[in-house]
Amino acid sequence: MSTRSTVFVTGATRGIGYATAFAFGRAGFRVGVCARTAAKVEALVAELRAEGIEAAGAAADVADPEQVRGAVAQVVEQLGEIGVLVNNAGVLIARPFEELTLEDWDSTMATNLRSLYLVTREVLPGMRRRREGTVVNVASLAGRNGFVGGTAYTASKHAVLGFARSLMLEVRKDGVRVVTVCPGSVDTGMLVDQPMLTPNRERILQPEDVADAILQAVRLPGRALVSELDIRPTNP
Repeated sequence: MSTRSTVFVTGATRGIGYATAFAFGRAGFRVGVCARTAAKVEALVAELRAEGIEAAGAAADVADPEQVRGAVAQVVEQLGEIGVLVNNAGVLIARPFEELTLEDWDSTMATNLRSLYLVTREVLPGMRRRREGTVVNVASLAGRNGFVGGTAYTASKHAVLGFARSLMLEVRKDGVRVVTVCPGSVDTGMLVDQPMLTPNRERILQPEDVADAILQAVRLPGRALVSELDIRPTNP
């Protein structure tokens, strides 16, 4: 994968997405970003450009097909065809099952799962046409295991693994790689703001750890594919 390729990162204005945007930019990639809030996207693009990184961004709800289509088109117009897609946008609502509302469930599935379909649908055809590209899905170790309060979140992340495994088998013949990264506990607002979860913030992963793992997986020779990658704290 050429370092002059364009990476497109969803949910890029904080946490793993933010760290991933900078990791790829510092490695020489052009960086396209999106998130819900226009002001935060604009601020991130300005930060990236201040480091000399060629960047562009668009505000979009990744669960909305029209907004996704517009965001991808805007990034492609400004930065060129997308060679790496990082499906990172996600939400975590950790609640006892009987307190979990239908709105909580639908919101989780819309952001964590529906968005993978919508964003990948916009980007994948170009990759297959060029016979080169990498789709990275940020899942979770919760895609392999459950935890108390995680019925919606773990269901969505188990589904991400199923989506990615099937897509990988379908598109590898066209030179497109599908990589799924499953982080353990990461020190982001998404985890720390959950009253049911009490991570040791001094020992859990930092967003930069996950971003580096994503970058290293993408930078493997095109003939090599790490289809699933678990990354966890060494001693939580």
